[in-house]
Amino acid sequence: MRTRRSVRPAHALAGVLLAAALALTGCSGANDDSGGKSAAQDDRGAAAPEGAGQGASGADGARATAPPAAPPKQIAGHVIRTAELTVQVKDTREALAEARTATENAGGYVGDETTSRDSRGHGRTRVVLRAPAEKYEEVLADLEGTGRLVRREAKAEDVTDQVVDVESRIKSQRASVARIRELMDRATKLSDVVTLEGELSSRQADLEALLARQKSLKDRTSLATITLTLSEKPVKKAEGEDEDPGFLDALAGGWDAFVTMLRWIVVAVGAVLPFAALLVLLILLWRKVVRPRLPQPAPAAAVPGPRPAGPASPPAPAEGTQSVQSTKTEKDGD
Repeated sequence: MRTRRSVRPAHALAGVLLAAALALTGCSGANDDSGGKSAAQDDRGAAAPEGAGQGASGADGARATAPPAAPPKQIAGHVIRTAELTVQVKDTREALAEARTATENAGGYVGDETTSRDSRGHGRTRVVLRAPAEKYEEVLADLEGTGRLVRREAKAEDVTDQVVDVESRIKSQRASVARIRELMDRATKLSDVVTLEGELSSRQADLEALLARQKSLKDRTSLATITLTLSEKPVKKAEGEDEDPGFLDALAGGWDAFVTMLRWIVVAVGAVLPFAALLVLLILLWRKVVRPRLPQPAPAAAVPGPRPAGPASPPAPAEGTQSVQSTKTEKDGD
């Protein structure tokens, strides 16, 4: 009985306290609402006298004199710019020095470089230049001024979507790696720790791949790639400007073909000569060294054969023939 009596007063006290708290909350909310309404009414009352003197004409004038809306700002895109230039110059060394200076002054650098000369001594240089994207056109103009422009090809690839996608994936991957590390800090079982370590290494590898791709995109978009070819060889005329070939042209062409044929013959002989010399040396060794030391076969003994038959005797004449011959002999005797 004592327990029941002690529990009832406790429930009653809790109910009273809850009702008092609700009443206080309602009063404060009502005060806030009334204060907010009164403040709003005061603001409206203060604003009414100022706007009361303005009519429809004032509103139209305000609309007419209002400045036009500013155009939306364009987001700077990420563009990969590449160009290929072929320029005919008098001296490839001087032209290369000018191209190097123009690129370095713009804040870029010189990449791969290849220089060669043909059979007639004409030089040819191919160099890869990296220039800042904001000074791309300026560098192109300077490179074209080193000589006579023969060929120009420029390309632009917008990779803004790729850059945004990579950045978003990097953020998600970093958050995923952070969650795995938190789980590793809370893990208590060895099996859970091993599983989480494998998952963490896999996600970190994906994150590093994304970071490498982001770095590559940043490098290709911030620096334009220009492939410059400098040639001392005169450029051939267009097909429509070619003149009809004459006797001297035909003679020069035939001489070039003859010289080319002789050159190929000499090259072929030079390629075969080592093998021919080796073959002659092997034949001499065979005849002078190896062959004399080989055992010689013994001469075969004479085998007696059948005796050869003598001259064949003439056949005996027939009886009639003999009588005719004897009669003829008698007549000769007479």
